[in-house]
Amino acid sequence: MRVLVAGATGAMGTELVPRLVDAGHEVFAMVRSESSRARASQLGAVPVVADALDRAQVEAAVRQAAPEVIVNQLTAIGHIDTRRFARSFAATDRLRTEGTDNLLAAARATGVRRFVAQSNGAFTYTRTGGPVKTEQDPLDRSPVAEMASMIAAVEHLEKAVLGATWVEGIVLRYGAFYGPGTSMAPGSQQLEMIRRRKFPIVGDGGGVWSFVHVADAAEATVAAVEKGGRGIYNIVDDDPAPVAEWLPELAAMLGAKKPLRVPRFVGRLAAGEAGVVLMTELRGASNAKAKRELGWYPKHRTWRRGLQVAS
Repeated sequence: MRVLVAGATGAMGTELVPRLVDAGHEVFAMVRSESSRARASQLGAVPVVADALDRAQVEAAVRQAAPEVIVNQLTAIGHIDTRRFARSFAATDRLRTEGTDNLLAAARATGVRRFVAQSNGAFTYTRTGGPVKTEQDPLDRSPVAEMASMIAAVEHLEKAVLGATWVEGIVLRYGAFYGPGTSMAPGSQQLEMIRRRKFPIVGDGGGVWSFVHVADAAEATVAAVEKGGRGIYNIVDDDPAPVAEWLPELAAMLGAKKPLRVPRFVGRLAAGEAGVVLMTELRGASNAKAKRELGWYPKHRTWRRGLQVAS
């Protein structure tokens, strides 16, 4: 199939494009700058240049590629400052709203038959009920102020993709990424904070995280391109775990001392309300549907082994 990947040179795109090429697909990479053209070519894709926020440029790029499938991996996430969570996600929020709308408009104009989009299943589920959520569970209806714009952007993307009746819309709710190019890669700021005991456990550390190695996420995306059906899939590993469990284990992998523990009010002062939510109230996700319908099984089944590569 002819596949256009938007966001082809990011952490996910770098893993995804070669896998699509190896699977026999003709891959086009939508990149924003001329400097990214060479990188896209190195990955095995044909580069097409467009600013995702410029609708005319996006439509021209999509017409040039004439894809059967578009994969939207547009993000601009750097280091996440939980005290300024909204600011950390502002650029990505715009890509998830305006960028997604532009890609969908171009897809409709050119007769694209399948649209696969990156969503977030790590930080977005409702914080009530059980610790592990399925695709049928709602997103957070009462987010703290700093997280509201991020969740609203995710909801916009999902409604736009699933509501486009003229295309087969597929939403992939990825867990928290680790591995090459992510915020949990060797030498990353986040791992260095854990190594230096600057990443404490807040409160009871009961927030449940679902991780996924970026290579496994790419494999799941290939499966969605090839045989996914309209709907939402959680793309996470088999082992959702509370912060109080995974953070000390990761610190040990890094050769660091056990993380400090601080009460919620201290965590709120240091990491903001969003940081407290991530540490104490987050819910994990189940990958049963992706296994059942996509035939996808993560090679890194648990962060307990997988995160060792990041240490």
